[in-house]
Amino acid sequence: MEAIILAGGLGTRLRSIVKEVPKCMAPVCGMPFLHYQLQYLSKFQEIKRVILSVGYLREVIFDWIDQQRDLPFEISYAIEETPLGTGGGIKLALSELSTKEAIILNGDTFFDVDLQQLAAAGANSKQAITLALKKMEDFDRYGTVSLNEEGIIKKFHEKQPCKEGLINGGIYYIDLNKIALSEFPDKGSFEKEVLETNVERDNLRGYISDGYFIDIGIPEDYKKANNDFIHIW
Repeated sequence: MEAIILAGGLGTRLRSIVKEVPKCMAPVCGMPFLHYQLQYLSKFQEIKRVILSVGYLREVIFDWIDQQRDLPFEISYAIEETPLGTGGGIKLALSELSTKEAIILNGDTFFDVDLQQLAAAGANSKQAITLALKKMEDFDRYGTVSLNEEGIIKKFHEKQPCKEGLINGGIYYIDLNKIALSEFPDKGSFEKEVLETNVERDNLRGYISDGYFIDIGIPEDYKKANNDFIHIW
């Protein structure tokens, strides 16, 4: 198994409190956020290679990775010379795979999902992409996802105040035996141009997990991560 981390985020909304680093390198409890993602991936022996999709201030990531000596997998890079968006970044990284399947992680999200089970669910289904979903309560920051009884994703709903619902947790299993690389945009949004297109084809499956979830993309949740990670790690 290979994993891809989308590590090219600009971190625009965090710049008031985190400066001069890509979003995945924002310090949480004294370590870059990327540190925790790599530690999480290291729990899964099936993962032999991690591809970092990098762009903005990528030298900061290169320098930090060069200092890591105990990672149990190979690290390689897919380098965006110009911003490609999530869709283009994923396509570029997928083109570097040595296999036909991958786990994709957003560089600003931590979701404690059993990746072995996620991959098994995706591999044993007809759908090309399996999304890790998180049940949330009393929120308005995220859009929601509707499933049918078979676990196939039927619709994405726009952000609005919700008492409860399933959100896209930012971790995906992609099987390139079931979807062509040419269906991914060279530049643009993965959510808009891939997920919303494939939901109409019943080509997306949901995998619900109750694991811990945090998205550090806004200052409030970045501060929450700094409090939470003291106890988690």
